[in-house]
Amino acid sequence: MESLMSREFDLLRDTVAPLRTVTAGVITLLNDISKRLHDAAQADDPAAMTALAADIAANTKALADAVIANTVPDVGSAPAP
Repeated sequence: MESLMSREFDLLRDTVAPLRTVTAGVITLLNDISKRLHDAAQADDPAAMTALAADIAANTKALADAVIANTVPDVGSAPAP
């Protein structure tokens, strides 16, 4: 018979697993933004800076929604077994 602790651990493991992909995606996004800002500043390219600002604005809601959708719920709010 599976113990309560074992079920809780399985629930926690299953909840956290998808966050690795989300975290990796956010890191990739931030690294890309940093590189593009650096490249545009080095090239003194106002058009590239404007395009990057527009790109960030366009993706802000999608990123915020992804973070909210993939945030681990408070352990106290986990459904009863």
